Amino acid sequence: MSTPTLDRLTADLTTAMKARDTARTSVLRQLIGAVRAEEKSGPTVRELSEDDVLAVLAREVKKRRESAQIYSDAHAPERAANETAEADAIETYLPARLSDDELQALVTAVVADLGATSMKDMGAVMKEATSRAGLAADGKKLSTLVRTALTR
Repeated sequence: MSTPTLDRLTADLTTAMKARDTARTSVLRQLIGAVRAEEKSGPTVRELSEDDVLAVLAREVKKRRESAQIYSDAHAPERAANETAEADAIETYLPARLSDDELQALVTAVVADLGATSMKDMGAVMKEATSRAGLAADGKKLSTLVRTALTR
């Protein structure tokens, strides 16, 4: 059995191949390969859930964003643009990100629910906030907001 996201990736790959869109075909093949590699990682082959597939895609976006930054710093703008374009294409398969205001409201609610008052509570707050937000939140941004909320 496969997941809806993996089915969509496969269907989009077929469409991109028929349209002879080499850039999109390449990205989709890389994504499907990353998902298949994740299935085979570990001692036994396992079936990935929808959340697992989305986590793989999120990891691939993060890799490309980091590569784009490295290429930018190395004065290779064409490579940075390529990595950014790939990351943007992959993000279309991920759930929409929370806005800054939504993220701030989430952090405020978690801090209030847990009764967190100091930086000692950061681990618990991050764990709860991450589980509530799922893939819709950027971990670095979330961490910054939690840190700010706990140091007030």
